[in-house]
Amino acid sequence: MAADADNPQRRVPSVDAMLKPLAGAVSRWGHGQVAEQVRSVLSQLRAEISGGASPGVDLPSLCAQVEAALEAREVASLRPVLNLTGTVLHTNLGRASLPAQAIAAVAKVAGTPSNLEFDLDSGQRGKRDSHVEGLICELTGAEAATVVNNNAAAVLLVLNTLAMNREVPVSRGELVEIGGSFRIPEVMQRSNCTLVEVGATNRTHLKDFRQAISEHTALLMKVHTSNFRVEGFTSVVDESELAQLAHEHDLPLVVDLGSGSLVDFAALGLPDEPTAAQSIANGVDIITFSGDKLLGGPQSGLIAGRRDLIEQINANPLKRALRLDKMTLAALAEVLKLYRNPQTLLQELPTLRQLTRPLADIQEQARRLQSAVAALMGPVFEVSVTDCASQIGSGALPVENIPSAALRITPCDAEEARLRELSSSLRHLPLPIVGRLHKGSLWLDLRCLSADADLLDALQPLAEPSA
Repeated sequence: MAADADNPQRRVPSVDAMLKPLAGAVSRWGHGQVAEQVRSVLSQLRAEISGGASPGVDLPSLCAQVEAALEAREVASLRPVLNLTGTVLHTNLGRASLPAQAIAAVAKVAGTPSNLEFDLDSGQRGKRDSHVEGLICELTGAEAATVVNNNAAAVLLVLNTLAMNREVPVSRGELVEIGGSFRIPEVMQRSNCTLVEVGATNRTHLKDFRQAISEHTALLMKVHTSNFRVEGFTSVVDESELAQLAHEHDLPLVVDLGSGSLVDFAALGLPDEPTAAQSIANGVDIITFSGDKLLGGPQSGLIAGRRDLIEQINANPLKRALRLDKMTLAALAEVLKLYRNPQTLLQELPTLRQLTRPLADIQEQARRLQSAVAALMGPVFEVSVTDCASQIGSGALPVENIPSAALRITPCDAEEARLRELSSSLRHLPLPIVGRLHKGSLWLDLRCLSADADLLDALQPLAEPSA
């Protein structure tokens, strides 16, 4: 009897005993979740006792453990971060940030029924693409347009519709692999068409395409090289020449623009990038491009061009599997509307505002922040203002950089372990901060930092005793 009384396992409370003071938690999360977490805490406690430990068996403390675990389960895994990497359109960080108009449009339709596929004028069923098709045509000069969930899907759908069981000549220099092991040859294979490689890696001529055309050819295709560029002794076929050749043989020309752009980047002081409107004007029959890269909108793939070809694409059963939801369509429509007013576009659209932000503005921000950030870092780190180079990102303009400025954080003792620990600590802040490790320092490129307070507030937990 005495031995049983001294057994520490007997001091472990029952599940029912713990559920009583957890009535508030049961009301919030439900009996099942709370009971499950109670059993987990008690099981861990019993395991520690069996292992020879003498943990405290305090009912309020145990209940606090249960509530803390339940709170942790509710934390969203998809969270905002501060992108201070220097890559504006960072694939791993969600690419383009949406403008306020797009965010408001998403919120407006997300929690209520909408006329997604309902024509309010006729009272009949409508087409969801109608909410953006007119805008895409207006901005590109195309006859018709449709949208899917990303540009890879757009390429897949176009090829599966227009070239299934037939051949598609493509320059060897354009058979690229981009992020996530997305390879053009493999997409073509999944589209059930046959790739015909023409030319050489560095030089392809019009005659190469001409010689590749046969009775089995479905279309000619040109692909944006996205995340790499061949330089030196090179030659590529001009879109207008390729379009003329395709039309001589009654074939469509399809151009995958990759990132895609609706404005003249050179006029904005940025590296030149072909626009969707230029391709249509060059006689291209179908173009595909991304909505969440240079366009600055939500993830989507835009397809624009000849009306008869778009009608065929829309009739493909795959289109239903790749279609956009109402929230993406609402966001995309608002982003496209911004392009109607070039005078306000740079200020309204975050992507273009960040890409065109003046270097002097970024340098001045870095100087303002230097001392405050240094104080938060503590005496073991040195914080300096350093010129650097930002990247556009997401495969757009892969070799061009944009001058920028960064806060360069360097350990005073040059210990790499200390630097990696700091980088990890910043990533685990309530608002994670993501910079880049380079040459023995952590660089916080400020090109994408809208306000000083965004960084200082995010860093504030470092100054707290528990940090």
